[in-house]
Parts: sequence; structure tokens; C-alpha cells
Amino acid sequence: MHYSKLIIAIIFSTLIISCGNKKENNGVTSKKIEVKTPKFKNKGHELVYKMTQKTGHYQDLLNLKDIVFNYTYRTPDQKEDVSIESYIFDGELSHGRYLKHQRTLPNLKGKMEQGYNGKDFWLKIDGEEVTGSKAISSVNFTRKTNFYWFAMMQKLLDPGINYEYLGQKNVDNKIYEVVKITFDLINDEASDIYQLYINPKTNLVDQFLFTVVSKNVTDPILMRVKYENIEGVLLTTYRKYTKSDWNANVIKDAWVEEITKDIKFNQNLDSTMFNK
Repeated sequence: MHYSKLIIAIIFSTLIISCGNKKENNGVTSKKIEVKTPKFKNKGHELVYKMTQKTGHYQDLLNLKDIVFNYTYRTPDQKEDVSIESYIFDGELSHGRYLKHQRTLPNLKGKMEQGYNGKDFWLKIDGEEVTGSKAISSVNFTRKTNFYWFAMMQKLLDPGINYEYLGQKNVDNKIYEVVKITFDLINDEASDIYQLYINPKTNLVDQFLFTVVSKNVTDPILMRVKYENIEGVLLTTYRKYTKSDWNANVIKDAWVEEITKDIKFNQNLDSTMFNK
């Protein structure tokens, strides 16, 4: 499957999205809340549920209140975004303070800060608000995507998700259970497609295919992930993606990397920091 240069540029310039030992949490203890076993729609739904029994459910993130972490997004040409990401899980509030932004709005020079308060997206450069529609559209995409990539495994039981079991596939001499994910349409918006490759030995998603319809990327992208156990929740603290086909074959060995470090839950974040 071939990509035009335009599509490659779109993928690598706009798709900012962005198990180890359990870390200490400065004396704060989180309680794991039991999530009721749902009535499964099909085998795909059941496999995803079993996966969340390993990674944790979104309720586990809600119980941890909020998070602050260091996030690096690096493209094959070694250009980077480096940001301090802060989220409140209730309402999916999102804030990013950029130490470097070579990929996100690089034409805007200065210290960048962007946020989402549950209603409005906003952007500041050197403390001054930027209101241009293209810039705010970029913030909308980045804030939503960064949050989703961080919490994706825990959110795969959200309402409005459709599951389809595609059977087993052999990839690089490993057998995977493959589950197709689609999302209910909102305001007639086109739905992205995901294909989860679940390792039956661990019940974890080792890799997945996805599209970005909002950016006109309808050919698949392959994402591979590594997990780390933080406060009893498995997080994909290392992710990398590249061009693929629908059989999860890598088309070009040039990867975008996403690295999450210095994770701190339950920081008692003030919700006013998410307002412009």
C-alpha cells in the first residue's frame, strides 16, 4: 500500500498526540474500585474487558484524581515536542506547558501553553492569548489526542464503542487475537477504525492499527506499545508508530516515538489552571 508524500507529511507533522515496578506515591494510597462485569456484546468485547482487567479501568484513573508527567514526541528527523502534561480525569481536563515545540505550531515562536477546561480550548505564546482558528484547531486536536493516547487502554470500555472479533492472526511468529473497534458517530462525523492485536498470553494489546479520519488519513498506521505499572495501573509509557497495511506489515521502518516519564498521580491540581 503506497502513501503519497502529502499523506506522509500529514501523518508525521499533525499527528501529535502524543511493566515495570510499582512507583511510590508519596504516601497516597489508591483504592481499586470493582467494575461490574458487563454483558458482552461478542467475543471482541469480552477480550477488551479481559484486557482492562490487567491494565485497569477508567474508574481506576478517576480514583487517582489527576496526573502530571513529562511527554516527548519525536519524529524520525529527530525534531521534538517536549511538554509537561497535566490532566484531571473527571471531565478529561488537559493542560500542556511546552519546553520545546518543533512539531506543534513551530511557526509560533516563544513559550507555548495550551489547555482544555472541559468546554474551551485555548493557546498562549509567551503569556499572550492566540485566537487564530487554525491554531485553536491544532490545540483541539493535540489536547484530545494526547489525553486519549495516555488513557486509551482504560477507555476502551467507554459507551459508544463497537467491537468486532476478527479472529487470530500471526504477526512476526506471534499469535494475536484481533479485535476491530469503531465508534458511534457524533454529528455525522466519520469514525476512526482501530484494530487491536491482543496477546492471548498476557491479555494485553501489544500493538494496534488506527486511522485519523479527521486528518484525511484513512490508510492504517501501526502503533506498538510498552507498558509500565504506576500505582497499580498499566500505562503505555512508550509508544511508536509508522506506516502499515491492514495486515500490520510495516511499510517503512521510520518511527515516530512518544515517551512518557516522571509520572505523578494525585497532585491535587487546581482546576483553574485549565482556564485561559
